[in-house]
Amino acid sequence: MQQADVLAKKEFKDDSVNKVTYIKTEQLAQDTYYFKAGQVLDWHRHPNGDQIFFVSEGEGTYSLDDGKEESIILKPGVTVLAPKGIWHKVTAKTNLIVSQATSQPAGMEKR
Repeated sequence: MQQADVLAKKEFKDDSVNKVTYIKTEQLAQDTYYFKAGQVLDWHRHPNGDQIFFVSEGEGTYSLDDGKEESIILKPGVTVLAPKGIWHKVTAKTNLIVSQATSQPAGMEKR
């Protein structure tokens, strides 16, 4: 059995958002991002797979751009979807812990 406790060991980095992969199979990956206040996971998209974000701790903003930019406030308990092929980014207002589940292989393109 694979399991992860994303709050047990908070792995923040000073110089960049820290991405930790806890579980990965051929069809699905679960990663957790540890943001310090002000850090950004900049615009990117996944051409081959959807991604769902789950907020565990902190506050921030989730932005989508599919021709019209929209933003959602992130806080504990909020879940958002990054549809396949749609540009998205995450900005931390406070220290922020966000986990994601991503279908594999999703691919990744930066803006």
